[in-house]
Amino acid sequence: MRFDTVWRGARLATLAESLPGLGIVERGAVACRDGRIAFAGPERDLPTGWDAETRIDLDGRWVTPGLVDAHTHLVHAGDRAQEFELRLAGASYEEIARAGGGILSTVRATRAASEDDLVRTALPRLDRLIAEGVTTVEIKSGYGLEPATETRMLRAARRLGRERPVAVATSYLGAHAVPPETDRAAYLDEVCATIPRLAGLADAVDTFCEGIAFSPEETARVFEAARAAGVPIKLHADQLSDTGGAALAARFGALSADHLEYASELGAAAMAKAGTVALLLPGAFYTLRETRAPPVEAFRRHGVRMAIATDCNPGSSPLTSPLLAMNMAATLFRLTIDEILAGTTREAARALGRLAQVGTLEPGKLCDLAIWEIERPAELVYRLGFNPLFARVFRGR
Repeated sequence: MRFDTVWRGARLATLAESLPGLGIVERGAVACRDGRIAFAGPERDLPTGWDAETRIDLDGRWVTPGLVDAHTHLVHAGDRAQEFELRLAGASYEEIARAGGGILSTVRATRAASEDDLVRTALPRLDRLIAEGVTTVEIKSGYGLEPATETRMLRAARRLGRERPVAVATSYLGAHAVPPETDRAAYLDEVCATIPRLAGLADAVDTFCEGIAFSPEETARVFEAARAAGVPIKLHADQLSDTGGAALAARFGALSADHLEYASELGAAAMAKAGTVALLLPGAFYTLRETRAPPVEAFRRHGVRMAIATDCNPGSSPLTSPLLAMNMAATLFRLTIDEILAGTTREAARALGRLAQVGTLEPGKLCDLAIWEIERPAELVYRLGFNPLFARVFRGR
């Protein structure tokens, strides 16, 4: 059998669900053909008589699936450093938002930016993610709050996937906040009417269900529109209060419910039954200096899958380091090494509905790899401000 490339002498964390823990294979190999994994396993099990155009000896380095950052607001204009100062002085996220700051501050800057501006300013943020092993990234709209800018943001996100070797999943987050020039009912009508027009631009529909954003009833309206259009859904849920967002996300079969600091036991049970992933965002928890962590023990009890993302955004999580997000998930949320590595690969892919394509090292999946100069997987979580990425492979290259 002939392959395009074979990486040998590797230690694999395959994350395959058929194997225990991280699916570790010592003295392993990965073979690629036509951009997909053709073999991943013990080197001794490579097909007899195999050959490859390129052979790479990794000399014992670790290989994981390429990292998946499943929740970002990467495309936006402006910054909110001044609000960071206000929070340091004691203002809460909710107080800043109600005073016209927060999301609406970024909306003003983003509406004034061209598509080229949005791509140009997002590229450095994307490059930081790529430099730490990310091969798939989700990017939301949500800073336009009117159809033209929301569409422009989604077009910019698609362009990022052409500017760099990375897969981009997009989410329409029109229901992020109510724009000041429109009343709630009229804006909600506009959001619902926009969803069917975004074919090819939005892979999912997201909503911010919270006291300062949209109620569960309003969120359900958006989800009904998404369901009618055949678009998967995600939800910013139970971040600042228990609005029942986790259970609502589960009721609509959401791919993920994100944040979840105030999610209830009932919400966790509903998510487990629906297969909705709990997408945890420690960067926002840290930046907002929250004190109530997501109910990780409840998620474990009920068997809810947990993913981790940077939540890169200009206000509550200006974070462009998935490795730091991994450390925060351990130190702030008490996740285990296995949960964190699964949460940034396999479960993050599940949260995007892309597990059939990426997230594990298994034959048939796209050959997206992260190759690490480490002695053990725990190093990826343990170190601060240190990037041990040796090489990143996207679609076999």
